[in-house]
Amino acid sequence: MISKRQLCLSLTFLLFLSCNTNPFTGKKTLALVPNSQIFPMAFQQYDEFLSQSNVVKGTAEARMVTNVGQKIAAAAERYLTAQGYAGYLKDYAWEYNLVNDETVNAWCMPGGKIVFYTGILPITQGEVGIATVMGHEVAHALANHGQQRMSASQLQALGAVAGNVALSNDPENVEIFNQAYGIGSQVGVMLPFSRSHESEADKIGLYLMAIAGYEPMEAVQLWERMKSNKNGEAPPEFLSTHPSDDTRISNIQGWAPEAKAEARKFGVTQFKTQ
Repeated sequence: MISKRQLCLSLTFLLFLSCNTNPFTGKKTLALVPNSQIFPMAFQQYDEFLSQSNVVKGTAEARMVTNVGQKIAAAAERYLTAQGYAGYLKDYAWEYNLVNDETVNAWCMPGGKIVFYTGILPITQGEVGIATVMGHEVAHALANHGQQRMSASQLQALGAVAGNVALSNDPENVEIFNQAYGIGSQVGVMLPFSRSHESEADKIGLYLMAIAGYEPMEAVQLWERMKSNKNGEAPPEFLSTHPSDDTRISNIQGWAPEAKAEARKFGVTQFKTQ
């Protein structure tokens, strides 16, 4: 039987050893599962997804998604090298695919495997809109948000175990604890954690699109179109994995000048708006 003290010491030691540094923020981040394990799994899942999907090839839109993705990835390489992280992307295997699906979405798996659905193209309305979404998705991969979410889920499970161990002599309160812990950890910890990742990806994405030569303030227009597309059908922010559209728009308006200032350090003075 594991004692309460042993459990606490084990969790503390695990957290101490399992941290990475976010190259964009300088903050320590959870890394209970190494990318050496995550990337191969992600690449396999990506290939399986493509094999079961209607991948669009050879069209102007498919080429645009790929071209924009390559520009954003190149911008990331320039930024990371300038920050002293040369070689940070050596294990990434960038791939950009357009999938024929009406879903208004795009995503990036750990290691740089990206999918755009055709359903989001009426919202992006061209190259700069695609760059906005692409920058956001690439930022998720660069900041290892998938790794952090996986680590946080493991800690959430460990917290439940710790609580049950602590209450092992009080069976009546174990059930109460599990119900309260499930709701409290989700609304009070996991959802805010997810929203913080989305905001971080928004900010990093603006920097990347600006360095790639795209006007970051155009992201405001994209999120206004995204908001209109939802027709007011969105959960309250505190129950959502994402910040509200109004929060995102406000944040972007504040970050866009910073992104352009950063881009100018790389000699970028002209920013594409269409």
